[in-house]
Amino acid sequence: MEPGHVAIIGSGLIGRSWAMVFAAGGFKVKLYDVAQQQLTSALENIRKQMKELEESGFLKGSLSVEQQLALISVCTDLKAAVEGATFIQECTPESLELKKKIFSQLDLIVGDNAILSSSTSCLLPSKLFTGLKHVKQCIVSHPVNPPYYVPLVEIVPHPETDPFTTERTYALMKKIGQSPVKLNREIEGFALNRLQYAVISEAWRLVGEGIISPTDLDLVMSDGLGMRYAFIGPLETMHLNAEGISSYCERYCEGMRLVLNTFGPVPEFSGEAEQKISQAMSERIPVVPKVLDARRKWRDECLAGLSKLKKQMKSD
Repeated sequence: MEPGHVAIIGSGLIGRSWAMVFAAGGFKVKLYDVAQQQLTSALENIRKQMKELEESGFLKGSLSVEQQLALISVCTDLKAAVEGATFIQECTPESLELKKKIFSQLDLIVGDNAILSSSTSCLLPSKLFTGLKHVKQCIVSHPVNPPYYVPLVEIVPHPETDPFTTERTYALMKKIGQSPVKLNREIEGFALNRLQYAVISEAWRLVGEGIISPTDLDLVMSDGLGMRYAFIGPLETMHLNAEGISSYCERYCEGMRLVLNTFGPVPEFSGEAEQKISQAMSERIPVVPKVLDARRKWRDECLAGLSKLKKQMKSD
């Protein structure tokens, strides 16, 4: 898919990030929202972020800030926003009713060449797209928050999605510097959230049962598993921690099953455990907008630095 017009539906955090990613890749972007003030605010935020990224050396792409900003325009008219677009990325709040309404509207005004893509993190394509005239052009492209700093995109097809739609979406994501992965079929939580929720679930149980403190639990990930998983996945970890996968299974399968059989039921994520974890996290990072924003900024700077390091290591 050659550089051209991309439409972003919704100018919140995810929509702004997508706009920046596509502009960095040299694509003209039309950012749509229902309120002009929201769009004005989004453009100001994008400019501010790009300037900060340029100053810190983390701006993506070969174009300058001004060149990238010149590629982004805004629109409060949905039909005008998507006219001529080859790729449309929906970024509205995570509401099935709202998203279905948006896609029903898009279905009436797009042609047969545009890809209709959703940023949903948990709604199945079959719930979003079934019954649409252009269902073969529909797909989920689920980014990781924040998309500008974390390149993974999960590409999840509807049962009726044309394979060509999947391939075009995959190629586009690669072109703009993201790291797409293809799911062969839809499943609740896709791949990323199924892995994430498995970790959260066991973390919750360990803290809730008094095995480890919330602070130390986070260290197990950030200074342990996370350092390894930033560069290789769990399957390659198994492969390297023995003489290949078969060797790992032979050595450790009994122990793994023993531990896995001690896992408890899915937590309720409420009650005493919630209070315990909430108190520990709030003491460390108070639930105050200014403090939370500062910590998020620090997180994003760390992610940008890690992303740059990974690129350097791959090129060496």
